[in-house]
Amino acid sequence: MIIVLPDAASITRAAQLLQDGSLVAFPTETVYGLGGDATNERAVAAIFEAKGRPQFNPLISHVLGADDAKRFVEWNKTADRLAARFWPGPLTFVLPRAKGSPIALLATAGLDTVAIRAPSHPVAQALIRAAGRPIAAPSANRSGAVSPTTAEHVAESLGARVPLIIDGGPCLVGVESTVIDLSGNRATLLRPGGATREAIEAVIGPIAVSDALPSGDSARKSPGQLESHYAPARPVRLEATSVGADEGLLAFGPAPLPGAMLTSNLSPTGDLAEAAANLFAQMRALDRPGIGRIAVMPIPQTGLGLAINDRLRRAAAGDPSRSQG
Repeated sequence: MIIVLPDAASITRAAQLLQDGSLVAFPTETVYGLGGDATNERAVAAIFEAKGRPQFNPLISHVLGADDAKRFVEWNKTADRLAARFWPGPLTFVLPRAKGSPIALLATAGLDTVAIRAPSHPVAQALIRAAGRPIAAPSANRSGAVSPTTAEHVAESLGARVPLIIDGGPCLVGVESTVIDLSGNRATLLRPGGATREAIEAVIGPIAVSDALPSGDSARKSPGQLESHYAPARPVRLEATSVGADEGLLAFGPAPLPGAMLTSNLSPTGDLAEAAANLFAQMRALDRPGIGRIAVMPIPQTGLGLAINDRLRRAAAGDPSRSQG
């Protein structure tokens, strides 16, 4: 495993690895992605193997923009309107697979739809352009673990499982892309993320919202629909109104609860964008020996707070102590 800074030589090297069927971790504006050639079944299988990822959970294919995407999916007018507003950026579309689309079936978990987006990070754009193919790229961490927002996080989680990591610095958005299903009669939010529901509805009007699917359901269309996901090793307790001396506190706002063994504040000013950018790094900071549990202060269910709370709820899934307070 080698960490390199982004320059012409490292992009060329990474693109060659992808063309050869190997894996590369690279930055996007949301989180770091573990990239493989989306048209190469073996490369996609290597992604699943490296992550220990359930193979019924489809992967997002990353492209340069709308014109590129139309080679792989059946585009529609709603996608046109949303792409004009959000692409490149943190919004993923689920659309029907185009006839003859070369996207690997394993990347779509055998479904007749494809999850696709155009990342805005210049390193991601340069890598897609140099590779000359769509890049399947889930978050660059072991499946179910906290998502990486720095190159160091990737190295800690995956180590030798990824031969090359491009270090583009911390991710600006800090949570995964929003996923919206555009394959049916009505646009449906499958996963909240970096593009807010309010901003999407300002473009296309009201959208439906899909509940998280149970872990055993193989019919999911989107990454991030597992009920137990983004889980640190420590148990997570949500909506905390007090904190114990053996707990780490994930705080929000200007008045952190007193008494925690260790406190990390997502945003002392109550800024949800700052909280989103800090979420995974601060969860990692609290997920350490000696801390019995991570207590999380309430976070507003508006804007990016919806995505933050979605990640936290998944992190707490399966923990019998995750009741409020």
